[in-house]
Amino acid sequence: MQRPAAASRRRPWWRRLLRLAAWSVAGFVALSVLLVATLRIVPPPTTAFVTARAIDAWRAGTPGFRIDRQWVPLTQIAPELALAVVAAEDQKFPTHGGFDLDAIGSALADRDTGRRMRGASTISQQVAKNLFLWSGRSWLRKGLEAWFTVLIELLWPKSRILEVYLNVAEFGDGIYGAEAAARRHFGRAAADLRRAEAARLAAVLPNPRIYVASRPSRYVLTRQRWIERQMGQLGPAWLAGVLPPPAGQRAQ
Repeated sequence: MQRPAAASRRRPWWRRLLRLAAWSVAGFVALSVLLVATLRIVPPPTTAFVTARAIDAWRAGTPGFRIDRQWVPLTQIAPELALAVVAAEDQKFPTHGGFDLDAIGSALADRDTGRRMRGASTISQQVAKNLFLWSGRSWLRKGLEAWFTVLIELLWPKSRILEVYLNVAEFGDGIYGAEAAARRHFGRAAADLRRAEAARLAAVLPNPRIYVASRPSRYVLTRQRWIERQMGQLGPAWLAGVLPPPAGQRAQ
């Protein structure tokens, strides 16, 4: 006789749904924090973008296509390449907290006036997107990108963010990371890149599947020269607090 009374006291369906949603959000937060914290130390075995590119090539049956990537520590990448990508992609990288608010404001102003929107993603945002997300412009993706960017900035030093970026950025179709790019395009290790070569690799980043560093178009050469000028204006000291000191200084 008490069973109907117990059934009447059962939580409404919407409360059970809210409880499930709360547990799901808490689980996602915990897992994402654990994942980002782990990748502060462990090199990423792959990225969301690398996986997506491999699947696309497999579906298209692209003959001879292969993913070329090789992880190297920041100490084995020429400082010129680090400075080149910062000069080209995110000059406020050493000082911002993951988002360039001025660039975001300019991009929104361009949209409101009907002009072509300029890129406003920082290196930290690009790391978050490349590692964990998919390409696209949905609000869901943007929200997840912001969340992972905040975690990366909170849990990683700037040197780690730059190290991961230089190892996961696409420098050609299927060519990921500084080491693979340096060897494929210039026949040398990333540590041995010259200033002009570093600037040219940074110059293809806007669309590495169209622009080729080893066969530069007029646009790439023009952008390379602009990047070299920006590198000169910023100077090596711009990344002094980000890059590890030279080997001789570390030994002292």
